[in-house]
Amino acid sequence: MDQFGIRDAFDIAIVALLLFYLYRIMKESGTINIFFGVLAFIIVWVLTSQILEMKLIGTILDQFMGIGLLVLVILFQDQIKRFLVELGDHKRWRFLKKLFQHSKHDHGSEARRYVMPIVYACLNMSKTKTGALIVIQQEIPLDSYEKSGDIIDADVNSRLIENIFFKNSPLHDGAMIIARGRIKSAGCILPVSHDRNIPRALGLRHRSALGISQATDAVAVIVSEETGNISIAHRGTLTTRLSSTDLEHRLSQAMSSE
Repeated sequence: MDQFGIRDAFDIAIVALLLFYLYRIMKESGTINIFFGVLAFIIVWVLTSQILEMKLIGTILDQFMGIGLLVLVILFQDQIKRFLVELGDHKRWRFLKKLFQHSKHDHGSEARRYVMPIVYACLNMSKTKTGALIVIQQEIPLDSYEKSGDIIDADVNSRLIENIFFKNSPLHDGAMIIARGRIKSAGCILPVSHDRNIPRALGLRHRSALGISQATDAVAVIVSEETGNISIAHRGTLTTRLSSTDLEHRLSQAMSSE
């Protein structure tokens, strides 16, 4: 029997790290039970097919594994996409990204330029209790969500944002998507989070904001129509009751980390 060596330890460490990332992402997206189900199936498959060498059940499970992996990729393409983005965005790789992204600093400065119009608009809408949902694209494209609404393609302007979310506007119920320094579309439909930890007092806007932050790396800003409170969702975390200063800080921080 081969001895346990450094290569084996390294192999186990990589698998453990991948499982940890998958566990965290699926927990944030509310699909943690599926993660445990798939993990249990893999353990049974390894025991019966690889260790106990049970030929009949091993053959059956082998067929399920081949089909099951394809089905999982189709069902969880958003989570897989986010997993790969997070893996590539880890701090230890940033020195490599700088070698290939010479314009990153300029992009960050451009992004921070449209933070203040968003903050001013949210502050004014908060005072009048005008409901709003603004999604800011980062590295993962939001093209499919943009197409679900009406294309605008305009400069980021606080007056325009307020007019779009005005209560009599036909676009005020959907989400606004901002990408590459422009308001791309409004009235967009977003994925709704089914996380049971969301307080019942929070409505569809908050659930949609959390949903898009779980499916992508986008930043979502919410203004409550009932209370006027400002909230933000990013990387599967929802933070409520923000002041204008807090909102500016969080948006600037998110933009600078692109």
